[in-house]
Amino acid sequence: MTTFTSSYNHDVPWEASFGYSQGYRVGNTIYISGQLAHDEACNLVGEGDIAAQCLKTFENFDTVLLGLGGRRDQVVETTVAIIGLRENFDAVSAAHLNYFGHHRPASTALGVVELAMPGQLVEVAAVARLDI
Repeated sequence: MTTFTSSYNHDVPWEASFGYSQGYRVGNTIYISGQLAHDEACNLVGEGDIAAQCLKTFENFDTVLLGLGGRRDQVVETTVAIIGLRENFDAVSAAHLNYFGHHRPASTALGVVELAMPGQLVEVAAVARLDI
């Protein structure tokens, strides 16, 4: 028996240079790489504005999730990396709640010193199951 696999990319340069996919589906499981607040031209959106970065991050997250056949209510786990955890936690939590609504996946929030893109304040990775 062959397991269905598929990947999804935003077609931004760092996917090839770092050698990864934005999302990868194996059977009924979707793994979403850390999403950040970038536009189609690879520019950071909302520099210095955690709420704006969260909004764009979840838009990019949705693009990957939907691109691999998933829905928000099928996300079972998120990992959220936050620069300035104490001062930004409430805004990130509000964005997470707004995105998922009544669905509540398991989640881990991590305070970090630095993220990949200069000025980036938040990154969200996840796992989704299509069979739920």
